[in-house]
Parts: sequence; structure tokens; C-alpha cells
Amino acid sequence: MDGVIYKGKQLIPGAKKFVKHLLDSKAKFLFLTNNSEQTANELKDKLLVMGIEGLTESHFITAAMATAIFLQNQSERKTAYLIGGSGLSLEMQNVGFQITNQNPEYVIIGKTKNFHYEMLKTASNLIRSGSRFIATNPDIIDPVEYGFEPACGSLIAAIEAASGKKPYIVGKPNSLMMTIAKKKLKVHSEDTIMIGDRMDTDIIGGLEAGMQTCLVLSGVSSKESLSEFPYKPDYIYESIAEINPENF
Repeated sequence: MDGVIYKGKQLIPGAKKFVKHLLDSKAKFLFLTNNSEQTANELKDKLLVMGIEGLTESHFITAAMATAIFLQNQSERKTAYLIGGSGLSLEMQNVGFQITNQNPEYVIIGKTKNFHYEMLKTASNLIRSGSRFIATNPDIIDPVEYGFEPACGSLIAAIEAASGKKPYIVGKPNSLMMTIAKKKLKVHSEDTIMIGDRMDTDIIGGLEAGMQTCLVLSGVSSKESLSEFPYKPDYIYESIAEINPENF
């Protein structure tokens, strides 16, 4: 979503027409986002305010949702210390987790604008004491209307440095998130395309999941940065405005 459909609170030109085409043609699609701050309902409402109508909560999978789905089947005690937004907290509680800083089974990190030193100290000490380190996504920055802002990966870097341990990351580029999406859509990899703005998460994640991939240059990755990666997308467009879904 970030860098493909909108930047911050600004809709990317062509996004409204593209989504309407998907809805009108009854295509199977999902917004698969590493955003873990907001709930699916909040993201639906955000797009509605921007003028994109006809969506439901079922059109979204967030990194918070994927993390909850994953840990629901992995956890025994279902306790976690969270750093993240309301979307992450809600999804974890929905699958039965108790949020605590008292000897939790997991320390789970998502993007939040409220990150501070006490959180860093608590998280790193818990990890050093044995809590398992989980992160929703590795994105260092997110594109917004005025440029970029620090994202989950920036928080992870601080906690890695303080704890001496690296997290297991659930969101893109982990193909686990793609598997969850394909299962929800009831589709096969060869019939699916991943459209994203980041070579290091969207495109590699789609490739590793066996999907076709399409890079748009309206977010993080640029034409100049393509040479930095040992893989390439199947399609490249300046933005979603240039894409006709029927061409795939």
C-alpha cells in the first residue's frame, strides 16, 4: 500500500481507477502490507477518506495479522511484550495473547511513532533473559508525502544492537506472508502477481513465493537502484496509473 496506493495521506494518481477496475472485474486481490500499526478496518477507512470505495476488511492482510496467524500455532504460553501500534496489539489479543512485560514468551516489534528509550531497555533485557525476538517486518523506511520516515527496521536495529540477537521476521520478504495471502484467495502462485515498490521486500518475496512480480517506481526503489540486486521483476512501471490489470 505505502508507495503503491498512497504516500502518507496522499493518494498516488491512478490508484483509485486501478482499484475500481479490480472491483468491477471481480478480480481476486488483497492489499498485502508490512504496515502493522493499523487494523484492516482502519486501512479500509483510510482509503475511503481518500476516495476509494467498495472495499471491505477482507481485502487486507497486514504484517500484524500475519504475525498473529503465525504465532497462534507456535506459542505455548501466549504471552508477549509488544512494541507497536494498536493494529499489532489487537491482532495478538484476537488470537489469545496476553500482553505483559513479566517474563513473556515473545518480544514482538512493529512500527510505532511512540518508540522511546524505556521500550528499548525493556525489550533488550527481556530478549537477553530468554524471550524470543519476533518482528513484523524489516522495512527501514516508509515513503510518505514529504519524503520518508523511519519504519520497523530502524527500531529492530536498535534492539538488535542492545540485545545482541536478531529477530525472526514474519512480514515481507518472508514468503510466509505470501502463503497466507494465497491461501486466503484460494489461488496458485503461477496465477498470482505481486505489485510493490520495494525490491528488497515486495519483489524478492513474490519471486521466492513463485509469483510474477511487478515493480512500481512511485515508492522506495528507483530505476537506479535495480543494479544493486541480483534479481529483477517481471514488469516495471512508473506507477500504478500505467498498469492495466488485464495485461497480466
